[in-house]
Parts: sequence; C-alpha cells; structure tokens
Amino acid sequence: MNLKKHPELLPLVEWWEKEGLKTVACVAVAALCVGGWYGWKNYTQSQRAAASAAVANANTTEELEEAVAKFSGASSEAVLKIRLAKSYYDSGRYEEALATYDALSSSVPAQFADIPPMGKAACLEAQKKFADAQAAFEAFAEANPKSPFRLTALLGAARCVAQNGDTAKSLERIDALLKEFSSDEISKARVEALKSAVERFAKTAK
Repeated sequence: MNLKKHPELLPLVEWWEKEGLKTVACVAVAALCVGGWYGWKNYTQSQRAAASAAVANANTTEELEEAVAKFSGASSEAVLKIRLAKSYYDSGRYEEALATYDALSSSVPAQFADIPPMGKAACLEAQKKFADAQAAFEAFAEANPKSPFRLTALLGAARCVAQNGDTAKSLERIDALLKEFSSDEISKARVEALKSAVERFAKTAK
C-alpha cells in the first residue's frame, strides 16, 4: 500500500507497528481462556452426568467398584461408596463393608451422616462381634437422639444383647422400648417383632 496516496492511514500503520501485534496476542490469549473455561465447564458437566448415571445404573459389586474408582472426587462419590458398602455387606464381605463405611465417616455429606456409623455397627454384628456392635449402636443412639435411625440403633443394641447370651436383659430393653413408643403404631410394631424374634431365639437356644 502506498501511504503517500493514503496519508490518512499513516496513524493506523504507526499504531499497528507499536501496539497492534500486542493487542492481537492479548485477544488470542483471552479467546483461549474463554474457550478453555467453556471446555472445562462442559467437561465437568459431562462428568457429573456420568457420575449420576453410574449411581443409577451400577448394580453389581464390580460395577460399583469401577464407578467409585472412576468418579473419585465427584459429588456422587459418597452415594456410590454407600451403595458399594451395602453391596459388600449383602455379599457377606463384612470386612470390606466395614472399611468402606469407616472411610466414609470423615467425608460423607451431612444428609448421609447417619449411614456410616449405622453401617459399621451392622457389620460388627454380622461378624458376631456382639459387644462391639452393641456399643456402636448405643453410641449412635445417645449421640443422635433425634435421628430417624435412633430406634433402629436401640433395636440393634437389644438384639446384640440377646445374641451375646443375655435374653432376659434384652427383653427388659425391648419392654422399655414398647413403653417409649407405645403411641407410634409403626415403631411399636417393629419393637414387638423383635420381641417375638428374641423369645423364639431364647427357646431354640435352650
């Protein structure tokens, strides 16, 4: 271009030589940052969707183990680990279930906080460690008086007392629970069901 014929362009050429390349570089960097942000946003959204799908679709222990490993750190990780611990328990793999519940204790979201201690107590009971399980159930009930799992914990403790050989003491606890929950038909039915089971257990143990 002949600047002599277009002197009005001279200021633009001078600006380009001094600032133009720098400005283009800044715009390019900004574009990369914006593109990177949206790329990362899309990636994290797809990861969350995949983790949610894993929560819904993983059913076998192996599938749950794979999902837990793949989505470590995802918001759905706690739910996957809870399901994995339950799968271990249902398969009779009590040590692995106990370890999984134990690992969850320090990281589980507040809405799931009751599950690890109750799961650990159930695992101890399944391992026939009745004194330890009783202590775990009682500790939970004492620490969480308003928890919806309180009655479950108290029934678990009474059940462990019976399995540890003291049927009379277990029935005393159960009768106390019948009085406490006499106005709640559903809770009362649960307590009565345990009382019948303990009485049958006592007869077969003789």
